[in-house]
Amino acid sequence: MRSRVPFGERLRADLGSPGQVRRLGSSPRSRVWQVELSGTPVVLKQLVDAPEAAERYAREVAALRLASRVEPPVVPRLLGTDPDERVLVLEHLEHRRPAEDWVVEYAAALARLHAATSGDADADEMSVLPAWSGPTQDDVDSFLALARTLEVAAPPRVGAELDDLVNRLTAAPGRALLHGDPCPGNDLHTGGGIRFIDFEQAALGSGVVELAYLRIGFPTCWCVTAPPRPLLDAAEAAYRTAWRDATGTDVRGDLADACAGWLLRGDALVERARRATADHLAAVPHRDWAWGTATARQRLLHRLDVVSRSTAERPGLTALGQLATAVHSRMLTRWPTLQPLPAERP
Repeated sequence: MRSRVPFGERLRADLGSPGQVRRLGSSPRSRVWQVELSGTPVVLKQLVDAPEAAERYAREVAALRLASRVEPPVVPRLLGTDPDERVLVLEHLEHRRPAEDWVVEYAAALARLHAATSGDADADEMSVLPAWSGPTQDDVDSFLALARTLEVAAPPRVGAELDDLVNRLTAAPGRALLHGDPCPGNDLHTGGGIRFIDFEQAALGSGVVELAYLRIGFPTCWCVTAPPRPLLDAAEAAYRTAWRDATGTDVRGDLADACAGWLLRGDALVERARRATADHLAAVPHRDWAWGTATARQRLLHRLDVVSRSTAERPGLTALGQLATAVHSRMLTRWPTLQPLPAERP
């Protein structure tokens, strides 16, 4: 196995020769090993040869370097790179079982990660990262078509509200360092705090779109959870406090907008390999499918409920709130055995 590990001459010159090697589990987009260097375990990650692999590698390296400025740390230390082989060598960290109130510490760490690009962040590293992209008009059309298929009448103003929402999310200010996939499993709970890993989708944008993960149910993640309301409130408060401590400013952006944006995105009902391949919202009335800890209909039902509640008194989104409430009710009528999202991560 050692001969197949991509630990080339560049890394050997910088870090020495690897010792004991053990293959670790990873996504289909990467290969990961635990390797010993002078008796110390490190993590070796290689992005596999696939479309956009070079871009994903560049984004991960740039994000890790930007995040390395944060103290206390929020990422493993980046010990070495080999761009030719798309390899990163990272500090090895022991993951502990998260506490019951893990979302509070998670949210504070996420805010400090987002704040890594405030102040005098490296412009060259930031130039590698794309701007976050939100829902599009196609997503709006798919959501409205879903309502029609379920025989739910759309309020007259909802089309204009959704157009305005898409425009607001597209123009939302911010250059926060977004993880891109801040899921349970991409957070290591260590004795020194939470560290985030797997930055292949890192981008720049408004941190609120990832703070919304807690309310909307971790939309890009296999491990979807819906924390109890007291924990959710505490986590959102912890995020705002940590952001203010790190930047000296208040959080900008609207959580109701961010949650509504995630509701529109049918691609957030399937794993990454299936995204941009079909209209997934259009499939929901005809079949359900499991992904990780929940089904597509469970995920959609939760998002509808969140948007219904968060837009009830939100100017500019009241018609969307009415539509979300009506679609939520229709789904429960058609599929009364649908269960709520799990409240705890596995």
